Amino acid sequence: RAILHPMQARPRWEERADHTRTVIAAALEAVAPQRAVLRHLSREGEWLRAGARDYHLPDFRRVLLLGFGKAAVAMAQAADTVLGERLTGGTIVTNHGHRVNLRNVEIVEAGHPLPDDSSIAGAERILASVGTPGEDDLIIVLISGGGSTLFPRPTPGISLAELQWMNERLLRSGADIHQLNTVRKHLSQVKGGNLARRLYPARVVALLLSDVVGNDESVIASGPLSPDGSTFAQAWETLGQFGLRGDLPQSVRARLRRGMHAELDENPIAGDRAFERVQSLLVGDNEEAARGAVKQAIELGFSARLLTPSLGGMARKAGRWIVQQAREARAYGAVGKPICLVAGGETTVKVRGDGKGGRNQELVLAAALKMDPEKDERARLVCLATDGQDGPTDSAGAVAEADSLARGVAAGLDARAHLRNNDSYSYFSALDDLIITGPTGTNVSDLLFWFWY
Repeated sequence: RAILHPMQARPRWEERADHTRTVIAAALEAVAPQRAVLRHLSREGEWLRAGARDYHLPDFRRVLLLGFGKAAVAMAQAADTVLGERLTGGTIVTNHGHRVNLRNVEIVEAGHPLPDDSSIAGAERILASVGTPGEDDLIIVLISGGGSTLFPRPTPGISLAELQWMNERLLRSGADIHQLNTVRKHLSQVKGGNLARRLYPARVVALLLSDVVGNDESVIASGPLSPDGSTFAQAWETLGQFGLRGDLPQSVRARLRRGMHAELDENPIAGDRAFERVQSLLVGDNEEAARGAVKQAIELGFSARLLTPSLGGMARKAGRWIVQQAREARAYGAVGKPICLVAGGETTVKVRGDGKGGRNQELVLAAALKMDPEKDERARLVCLATDGQDGPTDSAGAVAEADSLARGVAAGLDARAHLRNNDSYSYFSALDDLIITGPTGTNVSDLLFWFWY
């Protein structure tokens, strides 16, 4: 879908808007879920090739397709095309609004960024579709960003409301995905390698589209098929770090304490037999998207480079960082050529106000406050979530240029007050500078672009 941005209506910004759309489209195309799956999964006659391994399909009693995440449906469409008549059945859980028809495969729509009743039901449907796994079963599991929320299955005694409380408080506290999933893995029957235990002794092929900086498979969707090196004690420590122990639901407190006192087993670690029959393939990530953007920017005539695929930390700090990086790049850039700097990753926000926004919008607003009307007069900053949803908003991100603050003042807005109140959405909405893409069908965290003409 088109990226809606009104600056295209002002003549001198038309070319900039075109560049923005073209570069973003190239980034998303580089990690299109269907293409990502088809690069790693193919079939020749009765042989299925997954990465470097071959599976003789007639040897299997059942061939099942399971999946969870924002890109799960698109990934499933590609896998269905490859498996064809050999596909026996399965279940896919994705976020609301992504339903399609697949033969022999059930699609369940569920809540994100917080789990809902449909998330619980979807997890149960996945396990029900597996039934009792056997050595002669082949199970293809499609995992993408959002899978932690969409495939929860809390441990006995922990309610959906308590799970929602934990997720919301951690998200608002500024916890990064590693910290968030350390807690999640110790409150679930399927995360932290426990799905691998549930599927054993079947042959399992996992295809992962990563939304995690560094592509740690134990963190992607909370690592349901991966060994877990985290512990109950680390989950407890994380809650203390963000001041969440005081209001902790009693069921959560009791479980973590039992775990720390060795009354409960830790999640399976490397060497557990559950992983002996699991093959994991990383099919796409943020760096791949970022490099697709760099390639496209070069074709458009920019001097372009990837700054980092590991952007993290607080969104406000990252916004200030990119302005400084851009000024240094401009000082030493190619003479006579426009510049495009690209960064990928995922920042966090500590919510202190009651406004509306997401990490990408907050990053852009913080950067706008550092931009100089004269020094940065020819600059444009774009930051967006690759899934098309930035936090609890309908926006993927936002755009800022050197006149964003002046335009805000003219509209009666105080940028600093909006930032203090975590209200970046309202600020950019008033300027009509939100990026609206709609659901993109993929999810590899966030991308940032700094154009200088």
